Amino acid sequence: MFAKIRAVTSYLPPTIEDNSDLVDKRFMKKIGVESRHVVTSESAGDLALSAAEKLFATHDLDRHATDFILLCTQNPDYQMPHTSARLQDALGLSKHVGTLDIGLGCSGYVYSLAVAKGLIEAGLAKNILLLTSSVYTKYINLRDKSTRPLFGDGATATWLEAVDESQPSLDAFVFGSDGSRYDKLIIPVGGSKNPPRETPEVFAEDDNHNYRSNYEVFMDGMAITYFTLREIPKLVDDVLTAAKLTRADLDYCIFHQANKFMMTYLRDKANLNDVPFHNDISTTGNIVSGSVPLAIEQVVESHGAADLKRVMLAGFGVGLSWAGCIADLSGIIKAR
Repeated sequence: MFAKIRAVTSYLPPTIEDNSDLVDKRFMKKIGVESRHVVTSESAGDLALSAAEKLFATHDLDRHATDFILLCTQNPDYQMPHTSARLQDALGLSKHVGTLDIGLGCSGYVYSLAVAKGLIEAGLAKNILLLTSSVYTKYINLRDKSTRPLFGDGATATWLEAVDESQPSLDAFVFGSDGSRYDKLIIPVGGSKNPPRETPEVFAEDDNHNYRSNYEVFMDGMAITYFTLREIPKLVDDVLTAAKLTRADLDYCIFHQANKFMMTYLRDKANLNDVPFHNDISTTGNIVSGSVPLAIEQVVESHGAADLKRVMLAGFGVGLSWAGCIADLSGIIKAR
């Protein structure tokens, strides 16, 4: 039995923030983000619940067949307990359902697919509800114009099933981490290293007049760009080698959606200009671990799933970490 993706859907909060209120048209065109959905009072768990309910409302799936919930988020509802436990009850699922939070960001969806694959192919689960949820804008200052315009909030839901087929639908996983650069994308205060009660909030303004506190997201955009262009072309080669494929064999590439400029440059550097390649976050921004499944949903809606037999998925960012794999998406069920 192999793990197979059967359905993917997304949920974006209704409030929209327009980037024209934050940055000039030149910068907006460069990053490719015109507007983003942002939360007001909603939590990551709230968004994940909405994504899951939308999945079951729009697809012929039995929620009560769920064996396991995986939630990938870096913005849990509480320090404890894990948010996926609350979702089991909120979705009205059996107490026999396993729940697990995965604390990863931009690379998190591919990592989470590997965990789901392991559970299913080890015979520990048959049907897995994989959720991603990000509410980064809660932690980005409105006056941080280097970071705020890039990120949006949103959640996704993916249904994976055990299928009796001759070959795996998720294969050729490659992972990587560079913890020496952990501080290039970070919220310094809030964890056990710098607990809120013991750490005063300090605001600072950088040379470009971006304003933030140590309780908010700091991103070294140049370092993240260099990291991506250094590591991800090699990741592409490594995944192709693991899968025994060439670029010409690929039906599509669906990568983490960081920003338009970076993705255009990355596509060229990774020699993927002849491969169909998704690059559009104009109305969503970077929704972190949800960017890959959101892009899958968009590609399936626009092109259909039937021909998506060899799709390279890749995620990269906070950690710093990266992951890639080859996915057969041809079995994705069309939403009603």
